Amino acid sequence: MPNSREEEPYSLMFSSLSHPARRKILRLLAEKPRNFSTILETLGISSSHLTYHLENLGDLLTKLDDGTYKLSPLGDAAVCTMRGVEEPPEAQKKHMKMPLSWKAIFAVLMIGIVISSAVSAAQYMSFNQLSSDYQQISKDYEQLQMDYEQLSVENQRLMSWGTSPTPAVAFLRDVVQLDLTKYSSTLESATVEYRWDLGGIVEEIVKWSLTYESSKLDVTFIFRNSRLYSYSLKVTEGSPYYFELPPIRLIDAAKGILERYQQYSGTSHLDPMISMLEAVNTDGNFAQTTGNIKLIRSGTTETKIEFQYTTNNIDYQAKTVVLTFDEYGFLDSLSDSWLLFNIGSTQVTISKEEAIDIAMEYARNCTWTANGETISNFILEKDDATAELWPHVRDEPLTLIPYWYVTIPLDGIYPEQVTFIAVGLWADTGKFSSCQPK
Repeated sequence: MPNSREEEPYSLMFSSLSHPARRKILRLLAEKPRNFSTILETLGISSSHLTYHLENLGDLLTKLDDGTYKLSPLGDAAVCTMRGVEEPPEAQKKHMKMPLSWKAIFAVLMIGIVISSAVSAAQYMSFNQLSSDYQQISKDYEQLQMDYEQLSVENQRLMSWGTSPTPAVAFLRDVVQLDLTKYSSTLESATVEYRWDLGGIVEEIVKWSLTYESSKLDVTFIFRNSRLYSYSLKVTEGSPYYFELPPIRLIDAAKGILERYQQYSGTSHLDPMISMLEAVNTDGNFAQTTGNIKLIRSGTTETKIEFQYTTNNIDYQAKTVVLTFDEYGFLDSLSDSWLLFNIGSTQVTISKEEAIDIAMEYARNCTWTANGETISNFILEKDDATAELWPHVRDEPLTLIPYWYVTIPLDGIYPEQVTFIAVGLWADTGKFSSCQPK
């Protein structure tokens, strides 16, 4: 049975051949080595997408010292596999007729042996060689047929699930426990971009529609730096088909989801969260903190179970693991940003009252435009102002800093339906960040 190291080239090859852009790149480089700009001009895609596809081709390509790309030996093998799959039926029929031509050669050689004894030895040796070649060609042809059948099955599966089948299928099957043997899938959209507001991480958003008889589902995955960031399922018709029912108690259902998700993701940050669920002895809504993790259960018909990072009495709402369940206890969505964000400052030197006072000064100078007129004459209701700690990123991407989000109501509804002013302040310094009419 092949080991994992032997399977790695096939996994890379199938992953590369699943995307039409990467197949085009392989065909171009099969003709001759090309540089980045030539490939970019030929494909007509953005440079960021080309960079993404070149990175995914990995060991199928070799980059030369002058910056040009050429096929590696594994890339040559991938191109040969493509040609085998894409070969027209007429070519296959031609191969099927090959044994008849070898029989004709055999007959001619046998007649030559009988007629000309002078060259019988040479012709006999030639026949042996041709017979050996024929046997080898027959074996190669049989192997090609087997590879073609296997590749056809794999290709159908890859085409059904789009550009990133493995993590999506594994999550739906192993974590959500959706019965994928019943559903056919259609890739609705797939986008890849660099999120410069998050430090240039690669974000891939993939959407599928799943259908089986009267059951229709919309599934959305967001991957950031190839790690699952969020999953959501929307039922558009009928009900989902699962191969196992969840536990009656929702806390137990959540624990099972996290255990399966931990096995899927291969990370350890879920361990203390699973332990916290094991200790829960209530079926109602609650909030409790253990160490640096706050566990919150909220909702009635639809229930949310959320884990927030907390320290120094500051809840870092962006660093969370959140699960939502429908009324029957099945998972509707899961998001995980725990490993994406880091914790920066944990100091709060500005109190809530001080934050409201500072925000009032900035709010008085806040203006907006409606129908070409600048709106500045409004009245603030300080007594009803609120302030919440909501950590944001500041100087370092993905590093969270304590932040006061202050909302100050107005005495009525102003143009553009503005009813309050929102002011942002850094809680560790008191410096002003933003002021917006809402």
